[in-house]
Amino acid sequence: MIVTLLTDFGTADYFVGAMKGALLAVNPRAQIVDITHEAAPHDVEAAAFTLLAAFETFPAGTVHVAVVDPGVGSSRRAVVVESERHTFVGPDNGVFGYVYERAGALRVFHVTNEKYFRTPVSATFHGRDIFAPVAGALSLGVPPEEFGPEITDFVRLPFAAPQRRPDGTLVATVIHVDRFGNCVTNISPRDLGEESIKRGVRLIVGDREVRCFRRFFGEEGGTAGEPFAIWGSTGLLELAVFRDSAARVLGAKRGQRVEVKRQ
Repeated sequence: MIVTLLTDFGTADYFVGAMKGALLAVNPRAQIVDITHEAAPHDVEAAAFTLLAAFETFPAGTVHVAVVDPGVGSSRRAVVVESERHTFVGPDNGVFGYVYERAGALRVFHVTNEKYFRTPVSATFHGRDIFAPVAGALSLGVPPEEFGPEITDFVRLPFAAPQRRPDGTLVATVIHVDRFGNCVTNISPRDLGEESIKRGVRLIVGDREVRCFRRFFGEEGGTAGEPFAIWGSTGLLELAVFRDSAARVLGAKRGQRVEVKRQ
């Protein structure tokens, strides 16, 4: 069984190794894959996006552990999230916010069954003492409902999905800026279909407008240095500039509002 790890722990300290040890103590045959341990410290939204971008590439049955947990030791809950194809373990702080929008047939469980915890449980390292052993148990086939009661008030991200105004304007958000300066929005094809694009739409970012859509970055057409929209590898609409930074050109950053209007 594959178990992935995504944390903000870095690799200089013992944290990742200790998590793997706690997981393997429960299931020595687990196949552990590191998505990243370089998530920005305490940045729950950034980690949520990285998980969104990676989890669907793994086979059905994979268990994903995400630990970016500034609230460790507080009253924030530990959760197991069960979807149609994958299972997730981590803090109930929004780190699964984009998963909730993308994955189907979700059930979320509050992890309370201490039978599956490593003891004693450190107040500062739930990754090792709760999330890793719970993931190990899940990888052995323990059903999610065994860990605690199902809940419906789990924490979502405020900008996980765009909103539509009565006049038809789609109000979206830049949820990630990658190292090339491409601005990833929370717009999916279900929010903006091909027919709407063919009829003509404009994306308003601050005091700039983007009207050009491309199929790939180097597609000919438009003006050099002109921002364009493109469907990115995560299945979300991105704002880009060929061989330049759209974030710089548009003056955009994460959290930037993007309005989609008919031309």
